[in-house]
Amino acid sequence: MARYIFITGGVVSSLGKGLASAALGALLQARGYSVRLRKLDPYLNVDPGTMSPFEHGEVFVTDDGAETDLDLGHYERFTGVAARNSDSISSGRVYSTVLEKERRGDYLGKTIQVIPHVTNEIKDFIKIGDDEVDFMLCEIGGTVGDIEGLPFFEAIRQFAHERPRGECLFMHLTLLPYLAASGELKTKPTQHSVKELQSIGIAPDILVCRSEHEIPEKEREKLALFCNVRKESVIAAYDLKSIYEAPLAYHEQGLDQAVLDAFGITPAPKPKLHVWEDVKDRVNNPEGEVKIAIVGKYTQLEDAYKSINEALTHGGMKNRVKVRIEWVDAEIFDREDAAPHLEGYHAILVPGGFGERGTEGKIKAAQFAREHKIPYLGICLGMQMAVIEAARNLAGIETAGSEEFDHEAGKKRFEPVVYHLKEWVQGNHKVKRREGDDKGGTMRLGAYNATLNEGSKVAEVYGSTSIEERHRHRYEVDIKYREELEKQGLIFSGMSPDGKLPEIVEVKDHPWFIGVQFHPELKSKPFAPHPLFADFVRAAKDVSRLV
Repeated sequence: MARYIFITGGVVSSLGKGLASAALGALLQARGYSVRLRKLDPYLNVDPGTMSPFEHGEVFVTDDGAETDLDLGHYERFTGVAARNSDSISSGRVYSTVLEKERRGDYLGKTIQVIPHVTNEIKDFIKIGDDEVDFMLCEIGGTVGDIEGLPFFEAIRQFAHERPRGECLFMHLTLLPYLAASGELKTKPTQHSVKELQSIGIAPDILVCRSEHEIPEKEREKLALFCNVRKESVIAAYDLKSIYEAPLAYHEQGLDQAVLDAFGITPAPKPKLHVWEDVKDRVNNPEGEVKIAIVGKYTQLEDAYKSINEALTHGGMKNRVKVRIEWVDAEIFDREDAAPHLEGYHAILVPGGFGERGTEGKIKAAQFAREHKIPYLGICLGMQMAVIEAARNLAGIETAGSEEFDHEAGKKRFEPVVYHLKEWVQGNHKVKRREGDDKGGTMRLGAYNATLNEGSKVAEVYGSTSIEERHRHRYEVDIKYREELEKQGLIFSGMSPDGKLPEIVEVKDHPWFIGVQFHPELKSKPFAPHPLFADFVRAAKDVSRLV
């Protein structure tokens, strides 16, 4: 049976609960334990799938097709444990389930209330798969005191109360602000945050305190005294050069030891941290630098492309180079020539996205990379834009475009090289979709297989002709243009097993030009970089040597 660690936050949001949870999971693994991490989000969306990237950052997709919070990406990158649909839940999903049960009559005429019905649903979710791992880490989104988060805090309070003593632990992440005028770290916000937590019946066992300055011993003692925790359980979380230093930094501060002590696990197994020591060395001691342009439409918020950013970092670690990412707004190319903005980069990446805004700029970026022999990686929409560019400029289909853009405009303007996917095979059954269906959860989501051409660039990169990657898209490249495009040098080098859906294209006689319909960034890890990103950065490194 699993032991449970509940991670909560206070004072302000965006302190790094997800990173702290992921780092702790990695440290427990280093001591030989199995872990699983979960995210409980208080917002009323059923999942983040319909949220704007500007609102919520990227949507992380699991193998089983769940659209989840980006923190699940941290969990996977740090632990290597593939997330599931059961590892992410929101208030919206909880209430939807409760109301479905009420409509079916499952509650036998009871009056449906937050306590016990909503809290019971949350507790049932928390318990899923608890016989599979040694530790279950559950992060509660938002901060203590948020009105929408109260059912989750009540649920974990009840959960800990109902379990045998010693099976649950509460870890609270707070901020210690520094007042330059007085030269002091202030502990009062943390004290108030803990008081708020205690008022709803939860007493933290461990405090993780974010701080830009070293926490003096007297402040630790003060926090321990007024927050009713052991001094050894007041853990400092300082700013780091790289998030991949977090496991080692938290270990040095004694987080994993404090957790094991709180559970009474003695003697504690010694940690094996060589993997994270190698990761830290590769991050901090690069032997060169490459400049990569990401031409996207959500460039004002880097979290919109979080997994891509991290996957490029992993590729840099594999090649012992620092990847300097520069964000280029695709809409600039609607007004200006692409060349002045893209010259000087060693590689160009065009990520996914939805809607027509910025797509002409992405097409121009693909054209620039193809014509100037610059390494190019197109992901999802980035692949589709590369195909449209080739259709227009190589195959002579001047009005080539996407059905998605015609659908937005309400009239036909393009020859649809990319069309709305209405039917596909998932496992052993067919999935059907209509354009008028609900937006949430109706895309081609999750892991699908692809077959790669023998002798193709991608087969060489993967070292295999059979792969499985995660998808999140509603539109597909139409294979009726395949023969025409391949005559012009755009090769369809990866297809779905039934041969109907293009998964990968590459440009013949180009140093490195690959477009993929899936999202390889979702499976990259610092200790296991995704092969596409590793080879893409290698190609950029080769270009940098020529400059």
